[in-house]
Amino acid sequence: MTGVFSYLITMFAGMFWLLRIVVAFTYSLAIDFPIVPLNFATEIILLFLTLVCMIFIIKRNIIGALVYFVAYGLYFGTDFYNGIMNIINGQTVISDYLSLFVSFIGVIIPLLTVLDIFLNKDRTGAARDKKTDWFYKNKEYDRKFDDRADRNQYKF
Repeated sequence: MTGVFSYLITMFAGMFWLLRIVVAFTYSLAIDFPIVPLNFATEIILLFLTLVCMIFIIKRNIIGALVYFVAYGLYFGTDFYNGIMNIINGQTVISDYLSLFVSFIGVIIPLLTVLDIFLNKDRTGAARDKKTDWFYKNKEYDRKFDDRADRNQYKF
């Protein structure tokens, strides 16, 4: 990761993942919590998938970010769409707004992650460094070094 924006998005994704763990844990223990999972079995699968995708996101792999975006988009996107339609039709209560906000966060963080990795020019792991390229990419220096090594053979 190269920029502050990349670090912040990854940190927010990690914090959201931890929030989803708390939500799943409280739901499984039947503890009252303002946020409930949309589908508990899918939530557990998504938590493990997110863990694998986070490793790929930290390594700046676009495939991991796309899988993360598609999984969260399918899971939270439908709830977000249904919440917006309920607001338009006037069929909402106050508790639906929290679910709508969590679904919005669940859609926007993966979207920002995909855009950050896709638009980042340094998404490869080994970026070029002009300070050391003269040494490592210079074939003439290698030839001169080999010539000197050939002449300095000491015989005992």
